[in-house]
Amino acid sequence: MRESIVHKPARAAKRTKKVLLMCAVDFTVLHFLLPLARALEHRGCQVTICCSRGPHFDDIRSAGFDIRENPVARSMNPLSHLASLWQTWRFLRRERFDVIHVHTPIAALIGRVAARIAGVPVKIYTAHGFYFHDEMPPPQRALHITLEKVGARCGDFIMTVSREDERTAIALGICPPDRIETIYNGVDTERFNPAHFSDKARADIRQRLGIARDAPVIGIIGRIVREKGFIEFFEAARSILLKHPRARFLVVGSTLPSDHDMGESSITRHLESLGIRESCILTGMADDTAPMLAAMDVFCLPSYREGMPVSLLEAMSMELPAVATNIRGCREEITDGDTGLLVPTRDARSLADSVTWLLDNPEQAHAMGQRARNRVLRHFDIHDVLDHQLRIYEQLMA
Repeated sequence: MRESIVHKPARAAKRTKKVLLMCAVDFTVLHFLLPLARALEHRGCQVTICCSRGPHFDDIRSAGFDIRENPVARSMNPLSHLASLWQTWRFLRRERFDVIHVHTPIAALIGRVAARIAGVPVKIYTAHGFYFHDEMPPPQRALHITLEKVGARCGDFIMTVSREDERTAIALGICPPDRIETIYNGVDTERFNPAHFSDKARADIRQRLGIARDAPVIGIIGRIVREKGFIEFFEAARSILLKHPRARFLVVGSTLPSDHDMGESSITRHLESLGIRESCILTGMADDTAPMLAAMDVFCLPSYREGMPVSLLEAMSMELPAVATNIRGCREEITDGDTGLLVPTRDARSLADSVTWLLDNPEQAHAMGQRARNRVLRHFDIHDVLDHQLRIYEQLMA
């Protein structure tokens, strides 16, 4: 979805360091880890990726990446996690990596504990948004904070994707200030560039999707789960249609096999109950989201929690005016009223009002989208982000 995975490993005179990138599912590899894997290989590292097998696993391997199957259960069963810990420890002992870089909460905890026991010299964790958040029940929140502290004790360095997460981790005593640093998520601003899509190309994309050329299109991209705010998005759609009956709502994404949440059948029933099924276009996952964004007039991200949402950055890079919830990550990407609009979580009315304002004020919305792309160019370009990550690698490996 994020980018092409066609890959040719870099040729180097020798590979001085072995690096393992570890996460729970191949979805994360495809959408977040491949640019870093490429950059490390071009610096002469031998890179291995490990995760559970999923629909993208073989494609990633066919593209030339060294990807290994190492299942990490996404469940609350302690026995399954002990099995994952044992298997990961054996893998690390056998391969003798110099660096392990873990992603996603469960894989990050298991990976760092196993790496500490196995004696891996450098252990890095990228926190793509801490799992705990302000709306979580206090006992559950305390448990997840404790688990983060355990993981940090077994690791060497934490990269957060937002400054708010960095400040929170320090304030809660998860790790000291000298072992954590914010490195934003990045976007390929050349690939996500509205200049690549002419008016005709945009109209052709809409035609393929069954959308009229002049219909207002409000879009959302992501895993279809409740915490992404899909219930509020659909409720807002019903209100928006009262003033803009020709509006269409473009939903790009699906539910992963590991998501025990909203399924396609329950979504369809919900849309029918709201009376908006004919106004919604559900595309499923898309290999390339840039054309989907080109078809939109407004982008929405009404999540309950995020780290540093890439889908929102991609929309901003495409000069789309966006409405997102006022949560960590989103409020670092969007300057409210200038490069987008922020609304409270779980508030379908505020979401509908903000989208309606953008549709009713196209000139202001267009200017907001232009300022949004300029902000991405200044702070979230993928090349700057990768350079920052590689500098941290060099310091830790030294």
